Formats: sequence, C-alpha cells, structure tokens
Amino acid sequence: MTLIENDQQVILEPEQPAQAVVIWLHGLGADGHDFVPVVPHLGLPDQLAVRFIFPQAPVQPVTVNNGYPMRAWYDILAMGASREINEQTLFESVVRINQLISDQIDQGISPDRILLVGFSQGGAVAYETGLSFPLPLAGVAALSTYLATDPAARLERSQGFPIWIGHGTADDVVPLTLGEQARSRLVELGLTPDWQTWPMAHEVVLDEIQALGRWISKRFN
Repeated sequence: MTLIENDQQVILEPEQPAQAVVIWLHGLGADGHDFVPVVPHLGLPDQLAVRFIFPQAPVQPVTVNNGYPMRAWYDILAMGASREINEQTLFESVVRINQLISDQIDQGISPDRILLVGFSQGGAVAYETGLSFPLPLAGVAALSTYLATDPAARLERSQGFPIWIGHGTADDVVPLTLGEQARSRLVELGLTPDWQTWPMAHEVVLDEIQALGRWISKRFN
C-alpha cells in the first residue's frame, strides 16, 4: 500500500483500484498516523483492495484538559458517569466526515462499500455520522467509545444496519458502562449491534483487531 499524507488526513492507498473505503477516526490527542500500523493486523484478504483514510482532527482547546490545545473532534466540558460536550464542535466534525464520505462516493465508491471505524472520541463521531448519514453505509465499528448525543432525532438507520462494538473491561477513560449504555440505547432504537469485550484498558489489543478485521471482511464480501 502507498502512504499519502497531508495536514488533513493520512491515506493508505491499495496497489489496485480501491473497491472499498474504511474511514478510521483517531482518539483525543492522537492523530491520523495512530492506527496506520494496525492495518496489516486486520488480516483482510489480499484480493480486497481497500483504501484506508485516517482523517486528522483539528487542533482546538479541550476544556477538561485545562483548555490545552490538541487534536480533538469536539470539546469535552466535563467527564464522569457521562460526558458533557460542546455539541456544536461535534457536529462540525460530523459535517466534515460527511463531506469526506461524499467525496469518496463522487470518486465512484458505492456508499455500501464505505465503512466507519472510530476509537474513543473518534468512535463517538463515527456513531453520529454513520447513524445519520442520508445513505446507508457498510457499517460502523465503535472502539472503546460512547454515544455523545442521543441519535434518535437524526437516526437514518434501521434494524440490520451493521454495528460492531469493542470495549475493554478495565477501561478507566471511557468506562465499560458507557459502552454498555450505548449498546442498550441502540437496541432500544431497533438496531442489533455486535458487542464484544476484552480484558484491556483504554487501548486496542491484537485479538480485538483481528476480530474487527473478520467483521470488516464480511461487510465487504
């Protein structure tokens, strides 16, 4: 694969013309390079030409980090049993990812061949975007994350939309209960997410990445 990067995103371009696209959103304070090394461990079939796009969040002050500027998809105002966030900054990120999806569609990729993956804060944006985008996508994979808002008012997805959730049972940044609350709310809305946990902290482990790779392969089969 060929690595292409700029201030906005990092791209892994397959050697053959792309047949599908994975848009992978990093967590708070990280950047678009964060999950590039993970791609080979997904174990995707050699014949599947996937373009991986890793957008870079804008640098902005984050209230819970004493206003320190860092790459963030939205401002977090308070942490605890739930997250208090600046919704305007969240939806600005959703608009950006919507445009990125639309750009891929304009390049000839069918929406049902575009899949969103997000870790932590990036996972919250993946939820918001994937559940509200006007066209059905290939699915959403939410890693160690939560629902930043209640998606009911903007929900465009229905039963059968593929959602994969992975969470660590020892996560002390995004507690397991937040992941469980997201799953429960999605079920209440008629969705059927695939839920898996691992004995890990706020991170990813090889077993999780390999399980995610199997799920992605099925989505693009």
